[in-house]
Amino acid sequence: MNTTPLHDYERTVHFADTDAAGVVYFANLLRFCHEAYEDALAQLGVDLRQFFSSSGLIVPITEAQVRFLKPLYCGDRLRVRIDPQRLDNSCFQLTYTLYDATGNRVAIARTQHICLQLPQRRRGTIPDPLREWLKSAPATASDRQP
Repeated sequence: MNTTPLHDYERTVHFADTDAAGVVYFANLLRFCHEAYEDALAQLGVDLRQFFSSSGLIVPITEAQVRFLKPLYCGDRLRVRIDPQRLDNSCFQLTYTLYDATGNRVAIARTQHICLQLPQRRRGTIPDPLREWLKSAPATASDRQP
């Protein structure tokens, strides 16, 4: 059982998030997930500017999946819940469950990340405080696909 703390992020769907049919454009759903990830990092005390630009470590996404369950429209309130899981010492996975204002699931997404040291781009260890966030999640090498 994963006892890692979950993280919730809320936002409103804006007109610019939708396509010509008036529903959220598919790629924007992953953007909502990444916003939630950035919010979680900030809540952990991570300096986002340094983390994403000058830390000597990069954390690219190596896999992304989305399952759409219900459409989202302009003006909808959205809650994104992140369930983090450590895969090994350099990889982790974030599972995002997206809910509408009534608590119904509207999408499920997953991203896998790998930590790489610059400039060689060799595997590096997951940095603190990410490691702290992930520490209670057991490693599951069978799920690892970097």
